[in-house]
Amino acid sequence: FFHLGSKPGTSPKVCVLQDDKVYIAPSGVQKERIEPSHIFVLPYPQAEPSPLTDRIYLRRPKLNLKESACSPLFWNAFTIRNAGSCIHTHSQNAVMATLLWEKEKMFRISHQMIKGVRIGGHGPTLSYLDTLEVPIIDNTPNEEDLKDSMKKAMEKYPNAAGILVLRQGIYVWADDWQKAKTQTEAKSLMISVSREIGVKMKLAGLPTVLDE
Repeated sequence: FFHLGSKPGTSPKVCVLQDDKVYIAPSGVQKERIEPSHIFVLPYPQAEPSPLTDRIYLRRPKLNLKESACSPLFWNAFTIRNAGSCIHTHSQNAVMATLLWEKEKMFRISHQMIKGVRIGGHGPTLSYLDTLEVPIIDNTPNEEDLKDSMKKAMEKYPNAAGILVLRQGIYVWADDWQKAKTQTEAKSLMISVSREIGVKMKLAGLPTVLDE
């Protein structure tokens, strides 16, 4: 993914749920330099991560590394969408979309090639005639404080394939790590392309959803 340009620097954040274990990438480490020993391993299920809960670890890095602050939001993908992997990126197109669609609190676009995006992140793929909808939630000073608003948005919009965070980025998920590996490329490409087109259409004053 790094060599494809999908994961430059220390972003995005990645989490995988496989069988009864959760694997979380550390925060602040160049993704192309992560070693297996850098990964946090936790048993699943357990209490949702928060500053007030005691965490159970099967393995923690020997180095002084910090677990991703996105962990509580990854848990939303596991418990609400039954996902097997969740990724958080700081896409420029995603950030721009949140600004242009800030009042609507929903990025919407139709009649685009969005077949790489799955309904709810794990259902059937969207077609050219479908409308891609991605809720936008307000950002917070601390990443973990997004957990509740993200949960509400996921429950309110069960068909959403991701959650946009105002002025910050997007969370996407998939069924398992194998599908996440392919869906991240497909979903990131399709959503980014659709969002880039949507941004340009919005700036040009063109409707992004037809037949309304």
